[in-house]
Amino acid sequence: MSEPQLLHLVIGGELEEVGGTRFRDLKKVDLVGAYASYAEARLAWQTKAQATVDNALMRYFIIHAHKLLDPHEDGGDLPTRA
Repeated sequence: MSEPQLLHLVIGGELEEVGGTRFRDLKKVDLVGAYASYAEARLAWQTKAQATVDNALMRYFIIHAHKLLDPHEDGGDLPTRA
């Protein structure tokens, strides 16, 4: 049996203020990618964070998307496959 897929998203961009979480311009948010494990996401996050270390307002985040997914919550009753 394979390991479960735990979807993680890595995003980043310039913040309005140091220490905040509000992006300066949502149109410029960098969607780095979607990853099947935290370890993969952390590696992508670390690479981007290190590449932008000279900009104090630039910040990257790991979003634990697997914790937000509930097909019955947002989509209502989804049709079953035939």
